[in-house]
Amino acid sequence: MVVADPVHDGIPCLLMRGGTSKGAYFLADDVPADREERDALMLRIMGSPDPTEIDGLGGAHPLTSKVAIVSPSTAADIDIDYLFLQVVVDEPVVSDTQTCGNLLAGVGPFAVERGLIPAGAESTTVRIRLLNTGDVATAVFATPGGRVDYDGTATIDGVPGTACPVDLELTAAPGKALLPTGDVVDEIAGHRATLIDNGMPVVLLDAGEFGVAGTESPAELEARPELAAAIEQVRLGAGELMGLGDVTSQTVPKMFLLSAPSGGGAISTRAFIPHRVHTSVGVLMAASVAAGIRIPGAVGTELAVLPPEGEPTGIEHPSGVFPAEVRVEQDAEGVWHAASLSLRTARKIFDGRVFPRPRL
Repeated sequence: MVVADPVHDGIPCLLMRGGTSKGAYFLADDVPADREERDALMLRIMGSPDPTEIDGLGGAHPLTSKVAIVSPSTAADIDIDYLFLQVVVDEPVVSDTQTCGNLLAGVGPFAVERGLIPAGAESTTVRIRLLNTGDVATAVFATPGGRVDYDGTATIDGVPGTACPVDLELTAAPGKALLPTGDVVDEIAGHRATLIDNGMPVVLLDAGEFGVAGTESPAELEARPELAAAIEQVRLGAGELMGLGDVTSQTVPKMFLLSAPSGGGAISTRAFIPHRVHTSVGVLMAASVAAGIRIPGAVGTELAVLPPEGEPTGIEHPSGVFPAEVRVEQDAEGVWHAASLSLRTARKIFDGRVFPRPRL
């Protein structure tokens, strides 16, 4: 139930790490249904716009300024609906144009914590509809004794320590194109680009075409304004071609500079998300890259060292390697399709009430 006076009474909120991101999880019934009211509230909760987000829950980085809104689903064969909101750190912007596969890892556990679904005796399987994209995910995680177990021995690069695994399988919404333009390679602003959406709209680019090795640190890449400008020019053109319209103020598509692997993976990546450089890689971003480099002729295929069919595709990133499992196939009409599987972890950090600042 929406709280009449959230400033004084607070709003039920669970802060959780999902994968390599961290966000605030809410029940849909606890936040306004009106989009403008909801977005204004999320800005006040996260402390945006402010580069430090000092007056809210946000962590001054896109990876820690995220929100998941969860509700029981009315769709057949679906348990939970999940809406993702990206709260921009230093602008009064809340975007729902993308989803987040990292926060997705926490949606099933959150649903159990809030009693939206019953926990199994040993493990729980949850079918989740991603409202931002229409895709469907199946999450499996441990619930011994009917409670979510956040302990375990699973590790993921970009997160310290170990935790209980969350297995995710994602399938695309019916009729959704893996290659939005139908072409394996498009030319945008003088650069070859592969536009692909296997859960996240991304653009694959050859780092060498932009005068970088593709192995630089995020800080080094962010310190090159001419590079950011060139990539942004491609991003704006790609947005139109992918049917996303004017993406000037949107957080998609994500832009990937690809280079030859050097750490035992299949490909090395640096991801602009879109204006900061990711310190690791998002799960659905990795799934899209992994699918792309398995399509003959796509950007990056000439750089990739692909593993045997059926083995994970190692996506190298600044913090390590993400093992992306994808199935890619071409149908009789020549259309490419993909599905992805991934291992993530999640951890409940804080459960209580959050008090938004009184005004923007």
